[in-house]
Amino acid sequence: MGFGKGLLLLGLACALGNHVLGCRIGLSYSKTIKDCTDVDECSENPSRCGSHSRCINTIGSYYCQCLHGFIHSSKYVNFTQGQCIDTNECIGNSSICGSHSSCINTIGSYYCQCQHGFIHSSKKANFTEGQCIDFNECTDSENKEELCGPNGVCNNIIGSYWCNCSNGYTNYSAERTPCSKLDCDNFRAEKKPTQLLGGLANIMSMMRNSCLALSGTGSKVKLDGDALLEKLFTETDAMLSPGTQNIDESVSGLLTAVEKSILFIGPQLKDNHTKMENNKIDAQIAVQRGTTRPTGDIRLSSEYAYLDTDWTTAAGTGKYPGFAVAALLSYKNLESSVNRSFEMVKGAKENGADPSYQVFSKVVSVVVSNPSTQKLSRSVNITFRHLEDIEESTNVSYICAYWTETGAWSTDGCSKQDSNASRTICTCNHLSSFAVLMALHPIEHTYGLELVTKIGLTISLLCLTLCILTFKFCRSIQGTRTTIHLHLCICLFIADLIFLAGISQTKPVGGCRFVAAMLHFFFLAVFTWMLLEGVQLYRMVVLVFNATMRPLYLYAVGYGTPLFIVIISACVRANGYGTKKYCWLSTDDGFVWSFFGPVCLVIFVNVFFFIITVWKLAQKFASLNPDLSNLHKIKAFTVTAVAQMCILGLMWVSGVFLFQEDPPVAVSYIFTIFNSLQGALVFIMHCLLSKQVREEYANFLSCICTSQKKRYSDLSTTNPSSSQSQGSKSGQQTGESQI
Repeated sequence: MGFGKGLLLLGLACALGNHVLGCRIGLSYSKTIKDCTDVDECSENPSRCGSHSRCINTIGSYYCQCLHGFIHSSKYVNFTQGQCIDTNECIGNSSICGSHSSCINTIGSYYCQCQHGFIHSSKKANFTEGQCIDFNECTDSENKEELCGPNGVCNNIIGSYWCNCSNGYTNYSAERTPCSKLDCDNFRAEKKPTQLLGGLANIMSMMRNSCLALSGTGSKVKLDGDALLEKLFTETDAMLSPGTQNIDESVSGLLTAVEKSILFIGPQLKDNHTKMENNKIDAQIAVQRGTTRPTGDIRLSSEYAYLDTDWTTAAGTGKYPGFAVAALLSYKNLESSVNRSFEMVKGAKENGADPSYQVFSKVVSVVVSNPSTQKLSRSVNITFRHLEDIEESTNVSYICAYWTETGAWSTDGCSKQDSNASRTICTCNHLSSFAVLMALHPIEHTYGLELVTKIGLTISLLCLTLCILTFKFCRSIQGTRTTIHLHLCICLFIADLIFLAGISQTKPVGGCRFVAAMLHFFFLAVFTWMLLEGVQLYRMVVLVFNATMRPLYLYAVGYGTPLFIVIISACVRANGYGTKKYCWLSTDDGFVWSFFGPVCLVIFVNVFFFIITVWKLAQKFASLNPDLSNLHKIKAFTVTAVAQMCILGLMWVSGVFLFQEDPPVAVSYIFTIFNSLQGALVFIMHCLLSKQVREEYANFLSCICTSQKKRYSDLSTTNPSSSQSQGSKSGQQTGESQI
């Protein structure tokens, strides 16, 4: 009985499970109809299929389909898993928009646009149906009068238009380009640069002929832009190959000619970016054409430089000619030709000292079609690669500069943005030809040199003053030789005084030139009087001691000769007086030899006279009855004269090297010491070592002492007599007699 009940319950459970527990997936039990019914999964969860798809319910299940414009990631039509992604209708169906149109894909769809020069048949901007037809710009454009300008006639062509230009105007053989005036006189070769650089005439003539042909007023044979650029490079290479050009004006003419040529050739180039290179020049040229001004960045680079600017700067803000050109030109061997003319460089002076400069990068020209490049609204950045890797230091700095039309380097409008050992970034608000200059700041020893100079020259001036007074007022030594020494000391005194006060006063230029001319005159006069001393010694020995020379002749030679040399030098090259550092003779073109030449001549002639004098003295000492007193006197004169010549000669031997660009420190000190002490040495040799002069000094000092004691004695005798005063007086008289 128990078993039967269990079996009955099991059967009942199976019957109920068919309705309660037995509905398959996708169905649910309905109490109303007491049966399994379909579950609508799409209504229960609208996002079941994901985005860009729709859900389709089925009995007991569902499936998904992608919306139009989308496709399943696994390319299924019906799916329950995965997602729908956009279908790019523009790919693989080139005819979807028709001819003369462009397809633009969107998420789940697309649209079409007509290409430039065409318009939709219904004048729609965006469409999916219809076709594009030619747009007649010459008749239908709002600005049809401005398309070709007043000197051109518009001709419509399929998808574009062409401007037929009047003579003297051109569209640079390009569609949609207005007629621009060609000024072929820009390429008229000037006479002077043509003589200096023969190849420059060829470039200018070639460009002028091409310009005339393009404007319709010359030959009918036209070269395309690429062929013309290649010919320009060939001429430039041939012109620079024979050797470095050292004339500033010629280099300026070359740079200007190449820049004008690039502006003329650029619009005629076929490609939007052209690179051309040979052994002498590297060019990167970018061109943008169109009816609207181009925008965006411009980045041109070569092995030597990198240009960073934009098309707004290149095109400018004036009338737009239908194109814009930007070019970076790098000259591979021009830096040595322009390694000069740094007078206009500013901002590198340190501690009041001007550095020396040298070009330390390749020369680079930046060319744009913007006609107003003297003051750009946005600065251009140029990165230069150095010729060598050298870090900046206290002695080395880098300067951004440009080459002016007058043939000199200038820093106006250019500044250094950043720099390291291998490169310098420059920013400039105008365009030209640029380079990096390395400023070499000298290691200054000015304090020590100035101290030695001031102390030494002060002592020298005091000693020369004593010499002048001695030679003027000592009666026992008066004669031709003393007259020579007197004027030698006067000239040396004035030269030292001017040297101390004005050798470094380079401003104003006129004053500096006057100081240099005075130093030239008085130092030459010193050597001229030294030559007269040699002549006088020669006469004393050779002409049987007949050494008398008329003072007028001495003055004529001693002052007339240096004056004549200075006048001739000033007439030949007046700007040779005064340099950047010193008020002295310039070393350029050998002008300094107007001083060193006569000095060397004086030394050689004096050496000859001294050799003859010593030889004659030796003969006279060896004679049977020599006049020993006179011979010893002449011997002493000769020794002092030779010593004096050696002192002055050694000083100016070091002076040859002192006034160079970067003199060695040792040379500076040698010159300073000899120049500072020569007055003291002259005083020692000609005064203190002379027995007659010493006796005169002794007599002079004894007179001074005697005069003082006499005044004291006279004062004592006016007092009342006493034994004490009498004793003092007798003691003073005894002391006076002893002195």
